[in-house]
Formats: sequence, C-alpha cells, structure tokens
Amino acid sequence: MNIKIILAQLNFTVGDIEGNKNKIIDAILKNQSNNISTVIIFPELSICSYPPEDLLHRPAFLQRIEVALNEIVNATKEIYVLVGYPKKSNGKIFNACSVIYNGEIIKTYFKQILPNYGVFDEKRYFEAGNSNCLFDINGISIAVTICEDIWEQQPTKNAADAGARILFNLNASPYHITKKQQRETLIKQRARENNLHIAYINLVGGQDELIFDGYSMLINANGENIFAAPQFTEGLYSYELDIENKEITNTVAIVDTPVTEEASIYQALVLGVRDYVKKNNFSGVVIGLSGGIDSALTTTIAVDALGAENVEVLIMPSRYTAQMSINDAIKQADTLGIRHETISIEPAFNSFLGSLFNRFENLPTDITEENIQARCRGILLMALSNKTGKLLLTTGNKSEMAVGYSTLYGDMCGGFAPLKDVWKTMVYKLAIWRNKDQEVIPANVIERPPSAELRENQVDQDSLPNYDILDTILEQYIEQDISPNIIIERGFSAKDVEHVVRMVDRNEYKRRQAAPGVRITQRAFGRDRRYPITSGYLEK
Repeated sequence: MNIKIILAQLNFTVGDIEGNKNKIIDAILKNQSNNISTVIIFPELSICSYPPEDLLHRPAFLQRIEVALNEIVNATKEIYVLVGYPKKSNGKIFNACSVIYNGEIIKTYFKQILPNYGVFDEKRYFEAGNSNCLFDINGISIAVTICEDIWEQQPTKNAADAGARILFNLNASPYHITKKQQRETLIKQRARENNLHIAYINLVGGQDELIFDGYSMLINANGENIFAAPQFTEGLYSYELDIENKEITNTVAIVDTPVTEEASIYQALVLGVRDYVKKNNFSGVVIGLSGGIDSALTTTIAVDALGAENVEVLIMPSRYTAQMSINDAIKQADTLGIRHETISIEPAFNSFLGSLFNRFENLPTDITEENIQARCRGILLMALSNKTGKLLLTTGNKSEMAVGYSTLYGDMCGGFAPLKDVWKTMVYKLAIWRNKDQEVIPANVIERPPSAELRENQVDQDSLPNYDILDTILEQYIEQDISPNIIIERGFSAKDVEHVVRMVDRNEYKRRQAAPGVRITQRAFGRDRRYPITSGYLEK
C-alpha cells in the first residue's frame, strides 16, 4: 500500500490568519487531484502560526481562526489534510490538529505534552489533551501527535499500541545550532522502538527572535531517514511511502542543506533578518558600518537577506577613527554595491562637549566621552531610519551583550540585532566562511585587533580577556549555568572569571533594553534567560 505524503514545510506569519489560510488552501488545491491516496500535513498551529503568545487571550482572534478553519474544510476534497490551530472547547484552549477529508473534519487531536521551558510557555495558554487520535487511509491506521509529544515516550507508544502503522507529527520546532541532529536522532529512536513510520513536519521561517528551520523528515520503521526536506527553505515536499516495505533506504539527496556549523548559522541569520524586515513591512535597513568585524558581518548578512538595493550604510568617523577603518568600510560597501555615505560625528561630539564644558571642567576624561561618541552615531542612524522608514540594524554580538561592552542609546540603538546570540569567536568564523568564495569582508577587518575606536590606541582586550577565553567563560556561565568556582577549577584565571561574572550580572538592565535578535543557541538573552535586574544574589 502506497500513500503519497506531502510535507507542507511553509513559512507562516503569526497573526496573519487570512494570509496563512490562503497559503494553506493554495497548497491543498495544488495537490488534491491525484490517483493515489494523498495526505498533506501542515505544521503546528499553522492557521495562526507559532508562537501566537497572548493573542490567544483575545476572543476575536480565536473566532477568526474558526472561520478560517471552516474555509479550509470547505476547500478540501479528494485529499487528506492535517492542519494545526488553537481550538477553544468547553471554555479551554487546546493546541489542536484536525484531520480533514472531503469537506469535513473526521478527527481532532489535542496536544498532550505542553512544553514550558526555554522559549516555550504553552502551559500559560493551553490545556493538555489526554487521548490518542487515529484514523484510517485505505485500512492503514495512522496516528497524530504534535511537536513535544514525540520528545516523551508515552504518546508514541500509546499510538503504536493502539495499532498505528504511521505517525504524523506536526511541529513548530525552533532552531538552535545542534537541534537538527537532536531531532533526527530522536525521531529515528521513536520509529525503531515502536515499529512505526514517522512523518515529521516542521515550520520554516523567522518569527521575532525564533528561527524555524524546517528539515521535515520521513523516517521508516527501521529508523532510517528515507526523505528529508532542506533546512531554511519553504516548499511542498512529497514522497510516496510504501508502508509494507521497512527496508527502503533510498534517502533523497537534499540540495543546499548546510553541512557545516558556520553554514547553518549563517543561513539562520539571513532568514531571521529577511523575515523580520519583510513581515514587519520595512522598506529596507540602515546600518552603521565602522570598518569593524561586527558591522561588516551584519552588513553582509543584510545584503544576502534583502538585496543590495535595500541596504544602506553610514560611515561615521571621529577623531579616533583610523583611516584604515574608513577605507575598509568604503571598500566593503563598494564590493557589495550598497549605498553609503560618510558623515563625521566631530561637529556633534564637539557640540556636546561644549554644552557640558562647565559641568565637566576639571574632571578627567573617561568612558563618559566614549559613550557620547556612540550616542552621536546613534542619533544619526535613528534619524536616517526615521526619515527613510528603513529599520536600523544594531551590530552588537553576544559577547558584548553579555558583559555590557556596549552603549545604551548609542551602538545599542536599533530595531533588530542579527548577531545578538552570536559569540565574538563565531563572528570571526562566519566572516571567514562567508569570504570563502569571494572576499566581501576586507581581510584587514578580520585580521586587525578589534577596537571600539573611542579613544587613542584602544583595543577590546584593554578591558576584556582574549575573546577565546572570554567566550568560553561566558558560554559556561550563561548557557550551562556553571558556577564561577567550577569554571576556575577547569583552569581559568580566578581574576578573569570573577571579572567576567561581575560584568554579566551587573549589565542585566542593558540587556532588557536591547533590540530583539536571532536566536541560534539553546540559551539566548531574552525569552530563554530571565534574570532579575535588581538582585542581591552573588554566586561563587
């Protein structure tokens, strides 16, 4: 018995019920005239997209979803459709999936395992289901589960014990660096231990901080990956499954699936920028291009995401800016073919110093003057953003965000931060990776010691440990919750560890005011990591 399975790995927008509904119906109509039994599976909560968050508290939101669902049902003829949506029943809201055939809903399943960790808050919104959902296609028993259900053993086991031969698992599973491998290993394990074919469908696209990377899969009952859709790419991917043949091993080669960590991260960042800009209806982006590595990588990502015609940069030198930095910024802008303009911040800087002269007289020059320069640049960039309607991208990385090596209302100005979850060491790796076929980021930018250029002969390592050391300490403290004493026991300088930890803890207030940015790790600043600003807790 063959069943044609269509994995509708599509890019939906949270709250765009009408647009999402139309995309779903269009996919159904393209595929419902077939000679064999066909099923098309859409991702978790696809009618409203994921995560809808507090939109679920609005009655009109749920009512409009019901209207859209009815239109999808009415459009469905000779094809089985599985579509996810939030369903209100008896005063409770469920994360649901309905099975539709020939203009009627034949089954509805409620998600049983509600994740409530990391970026997930499903217990805030949903009630948990407590039963299986099985339906037949030509006598073949098929079960339905949703996302987190497959990460625990019982829902899949219950489906198999009830006689299911195939399991359809609908997902909105966010990306992080190792998630693809974790998912594939898990799905293979569930298939083997339950003797089930598993169709795993995942959402693709950017939604605020989250990236959904697709990589939908068909795993046979032997635990072999017999089909995989590409990462980060929207599409309708079909496979004709012979459910009697457990020995199928003809894995479909996927073009353009990232094969290195750098490739995967870079594609995630490009997708995140593209969707944030387009889904929020900005006409393009503005970036301050300094001649440093962070702004260079951010600019390159923006061009790859949006096209050169939708990116413009400002080069804003001061008395401390090296001529090499200006030259490298202009060179990169010319290479990428983007609009660029040079505006010195000296007049604005001098004006502020003049206004503050009486108050600052006889006081030593310190970080105050450095921050004034950063804020001069922020004013220029925000003015250009306001005047053009383009989104300002801020260029700070995760290492800087962690220790507060940034200026509020200065270089932190902006509406979106592509590198917010990217360690500085990875910034360099991504720049080198992106340059492998063509040098779009000048070699000087990668090779020079990093510097904010806010005072004479300044380099980052004047006030920070070497980035290889800094990032390793930060990763352990922030992403793994390892205590400072244990980090020191692992061979790191007590002075470095204590200094870094103090900087992390005292800069929570800055991170609360930072722009959202693409999440690529398991513990990003924001939804993943929620610490009080005011706290007397000190860890040793």
